[in-house]
Amino acid sequence: MATPLPEERPPLTLVPPIAETPVFKDEPADRKPVASIRTIAERTNQIASLALLPHTFRGYRELGRRWLDRYHNHYPQLIADADQAVRDAAGDVGQAAHFKKLADGYRDDYKEHRKAFATKTAITAGAVAGGVSFGAVTGSLWIDLLAGLGAWGLGAFHGRTRPQPGAVELPQDPAAPRDEARIRGEADLITALVKASIISEAQRDETHVVGIVQPAGPGWTATIELPRGMKAAAATSRAEELASALRVKKSQVEMRADTSEDGHEGQVVLWVANEPNPYGGKPIPSPLLTADRLDFWQYGVPLGTDARGGRHVLELVWCSILLGGLPDYGKSFLARLVAAAAALDPSVTVHVATGKAGPDWAATKQIAHSYVAGNTPEKVLAVLDLLNSLIADMQEIGERLEQLSEEHPEQCPEGKLTPELAELWKRGLTLLIMDELQELLDAAAMMKIKTDDDPDSKDRGRNGKEVLVETIARYVRVSRYAGGMALLITQRPDATSVPTLLRDVCRKRACFRVKGAASSRMVLGDDAVAAGAAPHMLLDAQKGVVVLDQGGEEGHVTLKTDFMTIPEFREICLRGRQLRIDAGTLTGFAAKYGTAGRATEGGELLADCIAVLDADGVDRARTKRLVELLAAHRPDLYQNLTETDLQARLRAAGVGGTRKLGPLDGLANPNGYFREQLAGK
Repeated sequence: MATPLPEERPPLTLVPPIAETPVFKDEPADRKPVASIRTIAERTNQIASLALLPHTFRGYRELGRRWLDRYHNHYPQLIADADQAVRDAAGDVGQAAHFKKLADGYRDDYKEHRKAFATKTAITAGAVAGGVSFGAVTGSLWIDLLAGLGAWGLGAFHGRTRPQPGAVELPQDPAAPRDEARIRGEADLITALVKASIISEAQRDETHVVGIVQPAGPGWTATIELPRGMKAAAATSRAEELASALRVKKSQVEMRADTSEDGHEGQVVLWVANEPNPYGGKPIPSPLLTADRLDFWQYGVPLGTDARGGRHVLELVWCSILLGGLPDYGKSFLARLVAAAAALDPSVTVHVATGKAGPDWAATKQIAHSYVAGNTPEKVLAVLDLLNSLIADMQEIGERLEQLSEEHPEQCPEGKLTPELAELWKRGLTLLIMDELQELLDAAAMMKIKTDDDPDSKDRGRNGKEVLVETIARYVRVSRYAGGMALLITQRPDATSVPTLLRDVCRKRACFRVKGAASSRMVLGDDAVAAGAAPHMLLDAQKGVVVLDQGGEEGHVTLKTDFMTIPEFREICLRGRQLRIDAGTLTGFAAKYGTAGRATEGGELLADCIAVLDADGVDRARTKRLVELLAAHRPDLYQNLTETDLQARLRAAGVGGTRKLGPLDGLANPNGYFREQLAGK
């Protein structure tokens, strides 16, 4: 039986057959048919649709995902994390209430965000729908063509593959920490702590984030509870290693012990900036430039801003500050801010001693009660005389406070000079500025300074540096409760220029960029560096950035100091001079600066001293008393004479320094001058 033949079937094709186009009678029979414009458009759309279909589908899927991401804006995750933090804080009412408030805030923000985003989406969709409807109604071929191509092209553009030129795609290690923009939660952060060797892999489960990792200003922050038995200092001392683990610059990382009410010894607060230089940007002019005057007691010194843009003020009353760092990184700017704030308070008495003459402090001649510049032996001795006179002045205030505490203790409940007492006693705060400290100490180290006032003593004297260091430290100690302050500045932060004794008596310390952790410890101390203070981690480009150790529970802070040029500083000092003239507090060096009529040195001064002692019927006098007698004797010459000036002039006249006078004026053994000493006997 013959097998039947299969029926003939048409060949399979994906393209439908094209009908033959009729040939017009007047055309040659061999001419190819010409498709209409509409046919070309239809075929173009078909080809584009088929060629770009995978990209278009992927593109609109990507656009939809982006729309959902922007619509939610991570709020569901933030709310979920906050809710989980509430559950984790079970039993701790304070923590639970804090995170409950945070979760409620996220919900309110999410509601407002969705409303605003939905409104924007509706406006955009309405505009697109209007354009398409217009094309459909008018039947315009070109509008249809452009709309079709635009729709497919938009999807294809967003769905295209975008390789990075020259980039090699490496497999992502799931255990490796991402960079700061990709840190998503506790697991990534704890992995970075392991990589930085702050904790071991075995301690991973004992370490957790308190609350959530959350945005904070131009960066993100997290509070980390370390394993039991591990101190916060062990973590903060490895901030540089953590920066490496997070793949950010060391200056972006701030880590400190959590000193809040909810913190404890094993808890740290981490903040990581988004930008490589969080202190970049233009310098910020100091608000002191436009201030008419300032109450130093109440407002302190406007200092600068931190990486998050917060303003900070230096509270200097009741303490002194040591300032160090490499040259040309901003020490003079910070010191200038302190001096400018003092200049704008006419009740503050300013004394300036610098180991190098120059323009930095020349403007303070307008306001300074004392001014010494240079590092010659005579200048070093003048600085010592200044310090001794300030110590005597501070001790006198201390004696008055002691007496007041016995008679009226309610007037000085803390045993300190108060603004009310300062106004009553016609005296305010005292600020001593000592710059180029390393120059003064180096010069003093080459001198022998006689500390025994007995001229017949065989004692050749002590090393001048030791004497100067001890005298500075003594002033800082005795002046604290008497309204005295010191600003000590050095540009060589090493053991030679910053003796431990000077650092330890200064409650507050500030350090600009230095080369290593050892130099940071020289200025700030071991405790501050262990707590995360790291001026050695500052970048070369971060001039004007200082690490300030507050000396209390507030710890340290890194700031970009406000800006003030030397001409601007001079204008403030001139303003301060006028304030002092108006208040009647322009005294000492500043009162005589720029005026004629100085007292004749040498023999005339000695003759006047002997004359006033004879007229008073005494053979000895304290320096203060001798100044009073001279001013009463010849007010035209000696009205503005200070104790420091008199001591310097008498030393220059060959009299030497002050001597112990024995019991005098109710004091056991004050310093001063004998008549025979002044007469050269």
